Amino acid sequence: MRSILIISLLGCFFAAYEAKIFSKCELARKLKAEGMDGFHGYSLANWVCMAEHESNFNTRAFNGKNDNGSSDYGIFQINNKWWCKNNSSPSANACNTMCSRFLDDNISDDIACAKRVVKDPNGMSAWVAWVRHCRNKDLSRYLASCNL
Repeated sequence: MRSILIISLLGCFFAAYEAKIFSKCELARKLKAEGMDGFHGYSLANWVCMAEHESNFNTRAFNGKNDNGSSDYGIFQINNKWWCKNNSSPSANACNTMCSRFLDDNISDDIACAKRVVKDPNGMSAWVAWVRHCRNKDLSRYLASCNL
């Protein structure tokens, strides 16, 4: 009986650390509710496209292999050199947030930081995936079936 309880508790613990993978439309609805449609001149489709190509909509996406030694965190792949702090590298920490907060299922803090990033002079060009896959492209397919 005790071993069943321990196994059950461990199962709950590990389940809590699984990534949330948003669907395209689920993310679009969340971003719209958080005021991202048209934020700083960027359509909702731009945000969804960027998230798809940066993280494949995965809240736990992590890239620790940037050429400059920095790392990227979460659904928007927010970089620790400029935007968040990870306690192992110097950071401007412009979003005033620990990078680990971008690796959970609550993306409200990710969205707040993305809003800060896009206010920078580079705008969405701060995201390489957006430049390569979304900028100046027809993005209508990103919201076509979402009934927003």
